[in-house]
Amino acid sequence: MRFLGLAFCLIVWAASAASALEIEDHRLFPGTGERVLRVLSTTDLALFAPYVLGFQRNRPEISVDYTVVSSSELHRAIRGGAQFDLAISSAMDLQFQLANDGYTLPYRSDITQDLPDWARWRDLIFAFTVEPAVMVINTDRFAGLDLPATRQDLIALLRDNPAHFAGAIGTYDVRESGLGYLFATQEDRSTDAYWRLNEVMGRLGPQLYCCSAHMIDDVGTGRLALAYNVLGSYATDRLAAVEDGRMQILQMQDFTNVMLRTVLVPATAQETEAAGAMIDLLSAAGLRALPGAWPLPSLSLSGELESSGFGPISLGPALMVYLDPLNRRAFLTEWENAMEQQ
Repeated sequence: MRFLGLAFCLIVWAASAASALEIEDHRLFPGTGERVLRVLSTTDLALFAPYVLGFQRNRPEISVDYTVVSSSELHRAIRGGAQFDLAISSAMDLQFQLANDGYTLPYRSDITQDLPDWARWRDLIFAFTVEPAVMVINTDRFAGLDLPATRQDLIALLRDNPAHFAGAIGTYDVRESGLGYLFATQEDRSTDAYWRLNEVMGRLGPQLYCCSAHMIDDVGTGRLALAYNVLGSYATDRLAAVEDGRMQILQMQDFTNVMLRTVLVPATAQETEAAGAMIDLLSAAGLRALPGAWPLPSLSLSGELESSGFGPISLGPALMVYLDPLNRRAFLTEWENAMEQQ
């Protein structure tokens, strides 16, 4: 009877949350007791479920209520005072802004102190994955074409084959996607080819998306010839389920965005002890040297990427530059001029 009462309360709470949030996915992982850890996250349910189940092996009495939203929606919800115990996001800049602006609670443990300095900030925000952005292509639609290795190669390929790629390029709508905006602004800072590539894509009628998973799915069906700057972890997961070789991952050799997936405790958290326990589990998974049972890449990937000349985006105040309203408005205006030429 106690479990039924808990389940009823969670259904009511979830219905209330749905009315305030644009929810992409949701699942309750029932525990044996009455405590509930409420997690708001941008990570796909299928990818995060192993972490929840691993947490419940040690803490079976705690139910986990897991809600998936976009990175922009998560940021708005936490700033608006939504009651969650953990917020997990791929948009490092928006997470850092929450921590910097006082919307988080501190947490400190022996495990979090073992995280590299670049993977945590003031005991308020913690990174547990390193994930490069990649390009995913439909191999059928690239038949007979040279595969690009750099952005200059990609620019030349698109410019020389406009009929082939018209309406068949997918990328983020950076006005709506927090991760897309992060990748775009970091690329603007790091490579002169960024705006030229946007202009070439813009002439071809690109398809704009909220998130990596939808883009990758459309590459798989052939609706898209390529998806630009999607998360490598999502692409690897999708490709593992495809046996006919119709998709391929390409990593640009001139520059690669490398994102840190981060977790924080919102200031409105009620189950702070359970939230800390989940952060410890995620931190331990992030510190692992071997893949193990966890689907998302660990922080150790940073060394491999740095040996190739690419390091993760820095977790620090520099992330705030493009979140300034004037800077954001100027960037989006230039982006719209380049990408919407129809």
